[in-house]
Amino acid sequence: MKTNKKALALAIIASLTLSACGGSSGGSTTPDPVTPTNTAPTDIALSTMTVDENTAGAVIGTLSASDANSGDTFTFSTDSEMFAISGTELSLKADTMANFESAESLTANVTVTDNGGLTFSKEFTITVNDLLDTYKFESKIIAGESSVGYTGQTARHALIAELTHYIGSGLQADIDANEFADKQAVLDKLNSYFRTTDDQYNNNFALTFLTDAKEGFITDISGSHKNLVGKMAGNDASRMHKVWTDGTSFVGAGAGMTPETLVDAYFDQLADNAVNANIRRDEATDSEITKVYLNTDGTDLKQLIQKFLLMSVTYSQGTDDYLDEGLGADNIDPRGTDSADTALEHGYDEGFGYFGAARNFLEYSDSEIASKVVADDASTGRIDWNGMHDTDGNGKFDLITEVNLGNSVNAAKRDLGTVGNTNPTDFTKMAMEAFLAGRKIINDNVGAAFTADQTAALAEQRDIAVEAWEKAVAATVIHYINDVSADLDKAGTEEYNYEDVAKHWSEMKGFALGLQFNPHSPITDQQFADIHNYMGQKPVVMAFGSNDKTDVTAYIADLAKARDILEEALDFDAENVANW
Repeated sequence: MKTNKKALALAIIASLTLSACGGSSGGSTTPDPVTPTNTAPTDIALSTMTVDENTAGAVIGTLSASDANSGDTFTFSTDSEMFAISGTELSLKADTMANFESAESLTANVTVTDNGGLTFSKEFTITVNDLLDTYKFESKIIAGESSVGYTGQTARHALIAELTHYIGSGLQADIDANEFADKQAVLDKLNSYFRTTDDQYNNNFALTFLTDAKEGFITDISGSHKNLVGKMAGNDASRMHKVWTDGTSFVGAGAGMTPETLVDAYFDQLADNAVNANIRRDEATDSEITKVYLNTDGTDLKQLIQKFLLMSVTYSQGTDDYLDEGLGADNIDPRGTDSADTALEHGYDEGFGYFGAARNFLEYSDSEIASKVVADDASTGRIDWNGMHDTDGNGKFDLITEVNLGNSVNAAKRDLGTVGNTNPTDFTKMAMEAFLAGRKIINDNVGAAFTADQTAALAEQRDIAVEAWEKAVAATVIHYINDVSADLDKAGTEEYNYEDVAKHWSEMKGFALGLQFNPHSPITDQQFADIHNYMGQKPVVMAFGSNDKTDVTAYIADLAKARDILEEALDFDAENVANW
């Protein structure tokens, strides 16, 4: 039997057509939709794999995920203690910063979770960028040796700190122990810190102001005899922009005064208090004065002496010597036989040393520099970085390299006072980065004469560093103007505190007297004189038994005028001025 292939093919096509149309019965069936199977993410990418050191909370990069399911959404998390994730942004935690010297890379473990709950984890190695952040420079003269040196400057910081410590506690202890035969004996003791003789310096001059300091004696800092009086403004006259010792150039302390005779006047008052057997009473409340360094007229000799020495020695020497004419020193030949540095390197280091910053200043937060860290509260900083840090791990604090001293601390305090403001300051970073940049210019060009461009570049960095230094001090003066004004506003009430007035006024005055020593200051001579006319030589207080606050109110208004002069001269932000 033969098969008709053509007819068979037509029959098959017809059958298929009827099936596809549902046949003549009219029924239809739709297949159920297929639900896609969720699969876990397969990878995580990070847009940037590096982070700058010394920036707390530094943003690293953006996270993204790979997943076969095109419509998935993702959540990122990390269990690495140094890191935080906000949305898709990976950063260091707000109170955490990287440090190249401690770790050249960091590890972050990141987990991505899709909207179906499936996860994928990946470990990232984040390279830490080594920035110019530490005041260390290798010698271009003797390979392998450091070219940095400023031990004399640290020694003078230590002398100021030791004198302040003695006035604050040791003096009264000696009075109680009947150590002084007469007033001259007190003066001799005070002068052992100020006019330190060679014999005093070299014979067991112990340092007690800081527990666990590496240097137990002043000679551990510098073996060469140092004192304070020899470096006071005017006494080291080789590079001063004014004479200071002629009885007229030095303004704000009274007619005929010089920086040195002002310190002598403070010492004389302190010695009188020390040998005065009578009970002294303050002029405002008639209360008994129990602290030897408090005067009856509302001045605090401990604060006046410390703050004025910081300005007339360290600030004056730094801004009006080493960082002024000192920048013209030789940078070609070694400073001396077997020296690893040039005269310019050493002089610039001395200017930095008087600023008082630790070598790794940029690794600290402002609260750490200012010693404002609260134990058991990590948000305030690291407790083992509170003002100082044992960076080399030897169990002691090196006063030369590991402790923040002098005006470097004031810079951090004022920066803290602007946190949250519209235009916060960063005097610490501004000063330190400029000091480092200037020192690098010098180090890079040892052995060759500077070009005009290099000279200008160095001067530019000096200007930035000195500006930050001055602004930190001027902001501190403003801070104490605000404090004194608030203190005096309480006159006649139970909240009035005589010791607060004396302390804050004396800190204000001591710092303010020193602003004249910077030859690069935008404060004019007339503005400076006006500031001190408004401040006077002591606070105006409401006399005991009086209810008349007129003079006090007028004095508060005068202090506001002094503050306005500083705000204008230094171009300070009004909100910052109000909050300092």
